[in-house]
Amino acid sequence: TNVYLVNKLISALENTESKPHLLFSSSSQEEKDNLYGASKKQGRELLASWAKKSGSAFTGLIIPNVFGPFGHPYYNSFIATFSHQLCNGELPQIQIDGEVKLIYIAELVSAIIDEIRSKKGKDICVIPHSKERKVSEVLQLLTQYQQQYFLSGIIPDLRSTFERNLFNTFRSYIDIEQHFPVKFVKHADPRGAFVEVIRLNVGGQISFSTTVPGVTRGNHYHTRKIERFAVIKGKALIQLRKVGSDKVLDFYLDGDEPAYVDMPIWYTHNIKNIGEGDLYTNFWINEFFDPNDADTYFENV
Repeated sequence: TNVYLVNKLISALENTESKPHLLFSSSSQEEKDNLYGASKKQGRELLASWAKKSGSAFTGLIIPNVFGPFGHPYYNSFIATFSHQLCNGELPQIQIDGEVKLIYIAELVSAIIDEIRSKKGKDICVIPHSKERKVSEVLQLLTQYQQQYFLSGIIPDLRSTFERNLFNTFRSYIDIEQHFPVKFVKHADPRGAFVEVIRLNVGGQISFSTTVPGVTRGNHYHTRKIERFAVIKGKALIQLRKVGSDKVLDFYLDGDEPAYVDMPIWYTHNIKNIGEGDLYTNFWINEFFDPNDADTYFENV
């Protein structure tokens, strides 16, 4: 299939006398003895030959195993498959516990943009992996995220950028509509009530806000930040919409039954006071606010 599509592309380029800077996404499977790797390599070599004859720029990207949010389970990567299984009560099975060279999708995008901006062609452009792990080591981390976060609401210890990226990938397979809002355990006695808002194995920043009736906060999304909205007094409507989608998710929270919603990455979100009194909300986020690297992109829900 790869070779067939490459030949069709070359034919179209020749018929239209086009000479773009062409980038071809190949795979580290090129070095393996399998049909997929062989077809990827053949396709890259055909395009490199066309570029040489036509005088066009060509970059043949050799890409390691890519992971990231929203990948298709049983297709894109074992991380997508394992995350999907763990969030749906299934038991992942390791077929071969080998070392895997990994790159997060955002890191790959950055590398591709750098290649485009360089305006230089390379028949072979090896994209370096950012982490190498055994399959069992990755599964151990994902299982930890399931036990701590998915089942208990505890933010796990994310010691590295890789672990944060892996955790955000795992979170993207949670059925948001079914999982949230999560109600806190409320301890009440004649003195009043006590609620434990968050358990953390990681640092970050906790903020508190009051919102007057009818006012909406937010309408932005994040690509890496992990964020929790906890309503402790008043009535709130939290809305989420995945960027690129028209589907809006509505979550109604009431301080009489304190609860939280965690913001998934790539979902624009807001919170509105729909009550008659002030709305009190606790916000936790996994990193300090940095105006020079805010990871905050404004888009209406």
